[in-house]
Amino acid sequence: MNRNYLFLAIAMILLAGGLLLVPERHNYQQIKPEKLMWDITQPTRFVTTDQVAKKIIEGDPTLELIDIRPVKDFEAFSLTNAISIPIDSLMSPNYQGYLGIEDMKVVFYGNDDIKADQAWVIAKRMGYKSIYVMEGGLNCWIKTIIRPVEPEETAPLEDFDLYQFRMGASAYFTGAKVEIPDASKSGVKVVRRKKGAAVAGGC
Repeated sequence: MNRNYLFLAIAMILLAGGLLLVPERHNYQQIKPEKLMWDITQPTRFVTTDQVAKKIIEGDPTLELIDIRPVKDFEAFSLTNAISIPIDSLMSPNYQGYLGIEDMKVVFYGNDDIKADQAWVIAKRMGYKSIYVMEGGLNCWIKTIIRPVEPEETAPLEDFDLYQFRMGASAYFTGAKVEIPDASKSGVKVVRRKKGAAVAGGC
């Protein structure tokens, strides 16, 4: 197991234990600790940057992106239609209306997925459902969606299909112009029209 994820798992268990002390509120039903511990170990809480990009491009009305970074970071760069709720404000009554909306899928994200995971634990402990974490956060978003890398020539066809999607998504989110190549040629040529802010790092 990757050591980073081992430490993350330990940190999340400790955080979840601390959340057991959160006082009961009348406006939500807290999840049982045993169920929370089980859910923490499940990879189904993660969605990929590709899945998020696809939902944004398609204008999926059920997607609710919550940026848990500080407001100044959100103002510098954020995903399309994301809502700013810093992690230390997540339990504030002012923001409770954004969670638990019927038929909505809430996706938390940060620069990576560590704090977003913490936000997921807090929301899960409070009894909210249909909540997810964007795996890898904005660092992974930049690496996969904004600056995709062409696969090796020997890569499976699926990798090239994914690369083509990512190139199109990159053009969509950066305002770049995509030129459709001649049928006898392969690949996509992208000409940038403007430069956007980016978060350093990778998946």
